[in-house]
Order: sequence, then structure tokens, then C-alpha cells
Amino acid sequence: MEEKNIFELFKKICDSHPERVAYRFKKHGQWHSLTWQEHFDACKRISKSLMALGVQKGDKVNILSQTRLEWVQCDFATENIGSVTVGIYPSNLADDCAYIINHSEAVLLIVENQEQLDKIQSVRQQLQNLKHIVIFDAPASLPDGVITWDEFLARGDGVSDDEFYQRTQSVESDDLASIVYTSGTTGVPKGAMLTHGNFLFTSWSVLECLHIEEHFETLLFLPLAHVFARIIVFTSMRAGFTLAFAESIEKVAENLREVRPHFFASVPRIYEKVYERITSQVADAGGVKQKLFNWALEVGTRVSELKEKRQPVPAGLAMKYKLADKLVFHKIREALGGRVVFTISGAAPLNVTIARFFHACGILILEGLGMTENTSFTNVNRFEHYKFGTVGPPGPGIEQKIADDGEILFRGPNVMKGYYKNPEATKETIDKDGWLYTGDIGEIDEDNFLRVTDRKKDLIITAGGKNIAPQRVERIIRTSRYISQVVAYGDQKKFLVALITLDRPQVETWATKEGIEFSSWEELTQHPKVRALIEKEVEERNKQLASFETIKRFAILPEDFSIESGELTPTLKLKRKVITERYKDKIEALYAEAEATA
Repeated sequence: MEEKNIFELFKKICDSHPERVAYRFKKHGQWHSLTWQEHFDACKRISKSLMALGVQKGDKVNILSQTRLEWVQCDFATENIGSVTVGIYPSNLADDCAYIINHSEAVLLIVENQEQLDKIQSVRQQLQNLKHIVIFDAPASLPDGVITWDEFLARGDGVSDDEFYQRTQSVESDDLASIVYTSGTTGVPKGAMLTHGNFLFTSWSVLECLHIEEHFETLLFLPLAHVFARIIVFTSMRAGFTLAFAESIEKVAENLREVRPHFFASVPRIYEKVYERITSQVADAGGVKQKLFNWALEVGTRVSELKEKRQPVPAGLAMKYKLADKLVFHKIREALGGRVVFTISGAAPLNVTIARFFHACGILILEGLGMTENTSFTNVNRFEHYKFGTVGPPGPGIEQKIADDGEILFRGPNVMKGYYKNPEATKETIDKDGWLYTGDIGEIDEDNFLRVTDRKKDLIITAGGKNIAPQRVERIIRTSRYISQVVAYGDQKKFLVALITLDRPQVETWATKEGIEFSSWEELTQHPKVRALIEKEVEERNKQLASFETIKRFAILPEDFSIESGELTPTLKLKRKVITERYKDKIEALYAEAEATA
């Protein structure tokens, strides 16, 4: 890599194809385009406004907003002048926001709208270092000290280009570009310090692994407070292709059909939801349609198996697949826009059944691996060589190895500088030789493909000494159309139990067909017939598990786990400690029932 800082890459890309479309975004029901030159000008203006407000090199700038164009522009504008971007999840509660603002010592905060501003105003007295608040979408009246977006942009008009370029030239590769706070499945979130070099190297390594063509477009709907989304943005800039912003997570399905991306990245939960919708619709249709789909899926699965092994598809099977595609599979691809060449899955393990299902339908999901501490990338399957159930080989310039206890370790220029203001945690995570301890357990095969089996801290060790990966068990149980979320439990116990939440639309539809009367959702979740339904679903999926892995008893909870309740992280990971502590009585009751009936 030739660039010493993010701005050098940014300017090179913008200068090399100024009239090419960089971004698309939807406003007032219409899609709009922004060229690389327009993007450069907008970012430069924001940089100047930050400078006018006294933001110095190394100062922290918080962004509290949903994924949108202005988030990305503020990110580049901040880093281009040597200041430090610190994103905050818009789903965070007020106290969580206050912690990050104070811990990062931010001098300026950018909020999206009234909802986010209200959160900040409720804790404003706690934010002693914060000097300025800027708002993207301002209401009619604002509290004192809050600057509208237009007012903010006007502040930079007095800053010269020379002053701006002097700041950009002062930034070195090892300078801090961003602090990204971990989602925090346990304890207080830690701030991973990521440098300009981290982002430059990682975007290069990612691009070396992906099958990207100049005309490709992608759709971004992941939260930009998560570095996974930021790496997609940096990679799209390095490659110079077009990135479209989804309006919201609720409108992703609609936006996919409108943008028609060639690829997109997502967390596994999105793929699970699409899989559940397709399979439940097929089951509901029944008859000829179900038989046709099952035939097509069988053909697609045979083709998928040959392709994964990199073997030729016989002419007869190819003809059958062509017919299956015409009658069934093209409709699934059309729902994703019709131009998808591949998709990426990251941030959590993907159920191999779901990966194989989509591939049979003609959609290749390339599973990868990354964490905040290594700039969200180490491994990914390749378009030409993939193995379902693995996260692929590492990217160029990244080393991997397995420690004696099975923990996965990585080393490379993607590894963070350390945790902000936390040298003890840094020392525990990165050793003297530069190896990052991930907390994941895994194995590496003969082709250097990595398989992640579980989180080190999440491993369940039963009373019989069996090691069980709860995430694998949960992913299998969760393939039921009627089950939304699952938490398996059983450490030091004779067998596993589970806390289960239900997919409300699916269960309500089923209950109506069954003629079950109910006055509330909570009442329905505890109905004996619903209980029997879930028992059957769990029993069916237990067949895919070893006997010691099976769920022997379960409790149905009336509500889904959520970010708001503190049971999920903003990236939808389970906070196991919180959940098992909160429902301790229910878990203990399950074991007590078993003892009583033994």
C-alpha cells in the first residue's frame, strides 16, 4: 500500500474518477446519486467546519445516528484532518451514550434527530468535556448550544484550503482514526483503538479476497457504529464502486429490489429470516407447489455439492437445474434484486444448513470472520473456492494459528493498537509477539480454511465432562419457523435445557388455523397446544444433534430478547450472562421438574 493515511487514499480515488457515482441515497421517495467529486467536496466542507469549531488533531468526534450518507461523510471528514471518529449505536440507552461520550473524551457530538437529541439532553449535565452538539435533522426549535446541520456547514466557510491540506498532511499511518466500542456481551464496553494503517490495510486485504468488478453496486444496511459496516464503506471506496444506503432495516427488502445490488453484506439473522419466510411459505402452499419446490431444491442441492467440491456438473443435471431455476429459484433471486453475484455473512456464525439452502437456490453466501479488535476482518471464503461451515482462509498479510487450548489467534496490520485507557485489557488480549487472542475456539484444515466451533467463554461443560458449543445447538433449533430465539444452558448439569421465544406472526397464524382462542399473546405462548407444537419442533431438530447436545427441557418466554431490555447487543448477539441471571428461576425450575419426574 502506498498511502500513509486515509486522506491520501480518499483523494486518490476521488481524483481518479470524479464523475463516477460514489453513493446513492433515498430522499422523499426518490433515489439520488452523489459523484466522487461531490463526495470529496462535501467531506472537505465538513472537515473545515470541524476545524472552525476548534476540533484538533486527536480530538474525538461522536456520531449518534442510523446508517446514512452524512454518517460516512462525517467519518471521512473527521479522519481526514487527524481527528478521531467514535460511533455510538442509535439503539443505545442514554446512560450508555453518556459512558462512551465521557470515556472517549469527545469534544463534539453529532446526533441524527430529535429522538437522539432527547437522549443526550437527559444526560447533558454529565457530559463535561462535550463542547458542541450538531444535529442532522433539526426540529423547529432547538435547545441552546445545539447547532443545525446547515449552520454547522456554514461555520467552515472561513477556513482556507491551505489550512485544510496542512491538517491532512500531518496525519501518519499509526495515528488513531477511530475508537470503536465493543458491543459488550459481558461487562462494560471497551474502546478498540483503530489506526489509519488498520483501515488502509484491512480494506486492501478484503478487496484482494473478493470477486469485485468495476460496475458492481452494493446496499448497506448494517449499523455504522459497528466496524463491519465501516469496512464495507472503506472497501467500496478503495475499489471505487457504488454504495447505496438502505432507508432503514425495515425497508431492506424493498430497497434490495430497487437498488438491485451485485453483492451485499449482512449478519446471519437476516439470512435466517429470509430462509424462514421462504420455507414457511412453501409449507403453507402445500400440494403441487411444495412438491415442485422440493424437487427443485433436491436438484439445486446436488449441483451445490458438486460446485463446492469444484467438480463439473453433468449435462443432464445441468438441464434439470436450468428448469428448476426457471420455475423456482429465479423468484428468490428477484426478491434480492435479481443481480446478486454473492453475499457476505459475518459478525456471528451462520447455520451451515442455511448456507447450503441458499446456494442450492443459486445464491452464494461467503461466510467470513472478524472482530472489532482486528478491524472486523481476518478470514473469508472465496468466490472461486469456498467450504460451507468454515469462514475461509485468512486475507493476504494476516496470520492465523490455534493455541494449545484451541483458541484462535491472529496477527497482522489489521490488529488494533489496543484498548483506549485500558492497558491491562490490552495486555490480556495482545501478547508481546503481536498475536491477538480472539476468545473463539476453532480448527484449521489442510487448505488453511478456518472453522470456528464456539466462543471460549460460552462453552458448556456438562456434569459428564462433555464440551458443547451452545451457538451450534441454538442455530439448529432456531431453524423452526415457529421459534424466534434460543438460549441453551447446561454448564455442570447432566443435560441441556433452553429458554425459547416464539415467532409471533407464525404462531398466531398457526393458532388461528387450529381454532385456538386466546385473549393475549402471553396467554397464547403458554397454551398447551402451543407447548406441544414447540415440543415437536425441538424434538425434530434434536435429531441433528448428538444425544448429549439435545435439548431435554425448555421454557417458553412471552417476549423476544431485545436490545432495549439489555438482553441483546446492538449487533443482536445474546448477552448470556444477563439472560441466564434474569431467568434463573425458570432454568432452575426446569431441572427441578426433571428431578421430580426421574
